[in-house]
Amino acid sequence: MKCQDCGQRQATLHFTKIINGEKTEFHICEHCAREKGDYSPGSNSFSIHHLLSGLLNFDPVTKSNTYQGPQKMSCKKCGMTFEQFARAGRFGCANCYDTFNSKLEPILKRVHSGNHTHHGKIPKRIGGSIQVRKKINQLKEALKYHIDQEEFEQAAIVRDQVRSLENMLKNGEGEG
Repeated sequence: MKCQDCGQRQATLHFTKIINGEKTEFHICEHCAREKGDYSPGSNSFSIHHLLSGLLNFDPVTKSNTYQGPQKMSCKKCGMTFEQFARAGRFGCANCYDTFNSKLEPILKRVHSGNHTHHGKIPKRIGGSIQVRKKINQLKEALKYHIDQEEFEQAAIVRDQVRSLENMLKNGEGEG
């Protein structure tokens, strides 16, 4: 499919815009997208980076009245500040993830409806043992909690469930 903007290069970016139930599709090449400054086709004022910047501007520490001081947080490896990241929408290096980790968690929770870890999907056909192992890990966490709370009867029930699932794995019953 050719780019709808220049008509010369292959379209590699495909956008679907739905406004009031009316669906419009755009297909453009990377070159035209770069020329437009990464703007969404059909829009003269909004870019993907603006969307990310809007999400990144959420910082509960800044919204409080606590004094932060003149020192700005920056990556020791590439020198990027969090403000630069918020404007650009991407990090300068892999070390930035560790540097800005404390500021990323509230953003990720906001973007992912309260979650800050990605769990993904497991195929049902071949992911049986993975799901069983995941359940075992959840039960082990519950077991630790019950032991810490000195709820030993409940802990014994959970322990038996863990043993049962582990035996299932050993016998190959959780494979598929």
